Amino acid sequence: MNKKLICTLMAGALLVGTVTGCGSSSEGESSAKGTELELFSSKAENKDILQKLVDKFNETHKDVTIKITAPADAGTVLKTRMAKNDMPDIVAMGGDNNYTEVESAGMLVDLSSEDYVSNIQESYLQMVYDVNKDKEEKVYGVPYATNASGVIYNVDKFKEHGIEIPKTWDEFIDVLEKLQDAGEQPLLMTYKDAWTSNCPWNSIASDLAPESFNDDRKAGKTTFVGTHEEIAEKYMKLLDYAQDDFMGLTYDDGNKAFANGEAAMIINGNWAINQYKNANADINVDMFALPASNEKSQNYVTSGVDVLLGVCKDSANEEVAKEFVSFMLEPENAKMYIDDQFAFSAVKGVEQENETVAGVKEDIAAGKVANFPDHYYPSGFDMSALLTEMCLNYTNGMDNEENINQFLAQCDEKYDIANVD
Repeated sequence: MNKKLICTLMAGALLVGTVTGCGSSSEGESSAKGTELELFSSKAENKDILQKLVDKFNETHKDVTIKITAPADAGTVLKTRMAKNDMPDIVAMGGDNNYTEVESAGMLVDLSSEDYVSNIQESYLQMVYDVNKDKEEKVYGVPYATNASGVIYNVDKFKEHGIEIPKTWDEFIDVLEKLQDAGEQPLLMTYKDAWTSNCPWNSIASDLAPESFNDDRKAGKTTFVGTHEEIAEKYMKLLDYAQDDFMGLTYDDGNKAFANGEAAMIINGNWAINQYKNANADINVDMFALPASNEKSQNYVTSGVDVLLGVCKDSANEEVAKEFVSFMLEPENAKMYIDDQFAFSAVKGVEQENETVAGVKEDIAAGKVANFPDHYYPSGFDMSALLTEMCLNYTNGMDNEENINQFLAQCDEKYDIANVD
């Protein structure tokens, strides 16, 4: 998923009030023209493939018209519509705080009894349960498309220097050292765009944070201080292998530099690979999970629900909306979507076959995945801003221990401010 979009939505989608109902817009009514529904997407970039799928659905539903709405500032727009009790019929949105706010307001239909649920990967269902209000194990949003973040590497450079894919933290550091000794730039970082600083954090924290941390932190039973020191230390260790201008390089410029062979590795998600290919069609890349632990079994592919599908309560056309969701989850249609969007699928047996992500394909199919930690942080808690400050302190020569202690204390301070219901 485009992480800039996630950050925008999380900052803008704080629900105010106690809205418990859901209304139908003018599109969600039956008329002389047939049945009209609205599909609201939080991703403007998937509008074209959604339209193709809508057109395919209409081949067998001649009397149905589905209007796709994909506004630029989807979180704010949806928040406003919730307040006005003017919800669409179907939502396609990320499995993050924006979904939590819609679900916790009672806006979505429980789809747990639908036949297709048994064909959804359990690991992604669990991610949705984890962000439901009170962690309720009901399917108010059906996982559809997923993503992956990790270490994207230049395959040709690895072959040139005889480097094997690291499976542990120590092996990863050895790879960084070997590349550096060979005169290569080991890591490229693009922290002028602050959201990219979240990528290493999400991969390291998903492996090393206590399993119950997110629930316990929300309940005030634990803190970042005392639980995240190793995560922060390893995060800062990676900065030792970044290029000198890592705080001044933009995401777009960094993608072009990586595509042109200026570094061996970059930590980001599958959403960035098309940009490398657009800049240099001949670049040969693959991805592996960032191995934050020396225990191989604890190293997961960082992967989250990029798009889930939900049906809004009180839609005038709930049954047709359910039919559309079922149609979208048919393997052939799920494959159409992930091929167009270069995503992964939550539908069992529907695999992303692009060779540029072959290194994480097996773990994703097997469910060895861990969600993005920032999907569980409250709206208004801007981890990228805190990471950016820590990185600036690093470049300015602050003592590492002092820097880490300050960073973790600020994490707790800012989290407590944002952690309001």
